Amino acid sequence: MSTANQNLTFERLVRPHFDRLYRLAWRLAGQKAEAEDLFQELLIKAYGMLDDLVEKDDPGSWLSRVMYNLFIDEQRRFTRRRMQLVEEGQLGGGGLEGFAGSENPVADNERLDKIRRLDSALDQLSDEHRIVVLLHDTEGYKLKEIEELTGVPVGTVKSRLHRARARLREILIKDGTIS
Repeated sequence: MSTANQNLTFERLVRPHFDRLYRLAWRLAGQKAEAEDLFQELLIKAYGMLDDLVEKDDPGSWLSRVMYNLFIDEQRRFTRRRMQLVEEGQLGGGGLEGFAGSENPVADNERLDKIRRLDSALDQLSDEHRIVVLLHDTEGYKLKEIEELTGVPVGTVKSRLHRARARLREILIKDGTIS
């Protein structure tokens, strides 16, 4: 396959998944620069494995799994970093920035405060629980996709998700966010 054909094939297979993959990189890494590095590392690795990528029925799940593995490898090599919840608007494209000129700044501040409290509560979860909640409840990954991504059986994913939600509820009740 010529380089031009390789580039077109890569573009066709990977481009539709850019947004979801970048959000995953952001959620895993927790900081913009690290997310960009992880995303770039994924693209380089995926391009080098183009023959494998072409054969995949679901390139998005495969790419997510590769990114997750790259992240885990990075975690093992360097000091442990905490994943963070991405507040709307931090990735650009609207989000909470749209509230800046809204009619109800009090409601906007209350919503931002709730997001900050949720972020703080997520920081109190173990990495195992946080990743499952972020992938399932925030990013919309299905349980089977999380199993494929993390290599953890669906039953364990369900258990972690249940325990993580219960712990979040406990933390948010304690700080008065919910009653």
